Amino acid sequence: MAHIAWLGKKSPFCGNVTYGLSTTEALKARGHQTSFIHFDNPEAPANRTTSLLANDPDVSLPYLIKSQVYTIPSPGAQRELRESLERLQPDLVHASLTLSPLDFRLPDLCQQLGVPLVATFHPPFDAGLRNLTAGTQQLTYQLYAPALARYDRVIVFSDLQAEVLARLGVREERLAVIPNGVDPHCWAPGDPGTVSPGKQEVRERLGDDRIFLYMGRIATEKNVEALLKAWRLVNPRGCRLVVVGDGPLRTTLQNAHGNGSVTWWGYESDLSTRVALMQAAEVFVLPSLVEGLSLALLEAMACGCACVATDAGADGEVLNEGAGIVLSTQGVTTQLRTLLPVLRDQEVLSAELGRRARERVLERYTLSRNIEAIEALYAELLRTRTSHAA
Repeated sequence: MAHIAWLGKKSPFCGNVTYGLSTTEALKARGHQTSFIHFDNPEAPANRTTSLLANDPDVSLPYLIKSQVYTIPSPGAQRELRESLERLQPDLVHASLTLSPLDFRLPDLCQQLGVPLVATFHPPFDAGLRNLTAGTQQLTYQLYAPALARYDRVIVFSDLQAEVLARLGVREERLAVIPNGVDPHCWAPGDPGTVSPGKQEVRERLGDDRIFLYMGRIATEKNVEALLKAWRLVNPRGCRLVVVGDGPLRTTLQNAHGNGSVTWWGYESDLSTRVALMQAAEVFVLPSLVEGLSLALLEAMACGCACVATDAGADGEVLNEGAGIVLSTQGVTTQLRTLLPVLRDQEVLSAELGRRARERVLERYTLSRNIEAIEALYAELLRTRTSHAA
């Protein structure tokens, strides 16, 4: 079993956080030792809850600014990272890239320490560059490509994402396509005979309406406004749109689209309640302009929701061939205005799409498949390191 130093985020909540926590927990369950290095301004030495022992599993690095999108470390963070790695002496470093300046320093640091370096590269994209947001994300890929070319392996979530990086100069043999995965036992269709606390809260707040759900950040790139405009135009009788999440546009959109058939749930930290929301939903809608591979989409699919998403990032690839309904990132409101009445009226169609969505997750996107692929990548790198040492 290997000792993995995992560099990532534990807050604020986002897909990167979910990916890091679920992956490290799964690796530990399989017998690996993981040390989680993350940005969190440490307390004064007298108040610290973690020690400086070599087996300390949690290391905090100081930061100046931290958001869901990027992190600006404090001036001493690089030194503390190096000292932590020297103390921990991991077999391998895995960086779930936090979009911070340290991402560019890691190749030199790990080369000096003689430790293999793996990255998971999360930033969303739209290979078609069909909007301003996609063009901005393309600049992120262009900025990162020279640094990623120096990592031993770069994990991406789809063939499309690998093609983008390969065109920007990252050698194909350094790219590993390992899609996100979810636990299909946790994220599963609800049992009608079971009433969990989360399920009870959901029904008390939402009543008996048929639920259409969005769950994610409320930000420009997620294009939630297009969904809200379509919902207002259609206003499907007997249905409720539930918007779960927070972000910079929440207040603006809530003020503009706060009618009676839209419920603004807000950010939800409780896992059982998030699962209950997915189980209560009949349809899940993700209208993003750019994406990576949405964990929320995979969670909804695993829960048996009929899923509608744009073809941004890898989401269209996930839903193709009948596992869901794929929209273009252009003209989302118009497409949804046509589609929402169909999903309202054709309950048999929604149920069949939900069944196919769960089948697709079981076939390709389980957490166990994801972890097995990561373990195989680790083993390959560690064998190469051993042979070179010999």
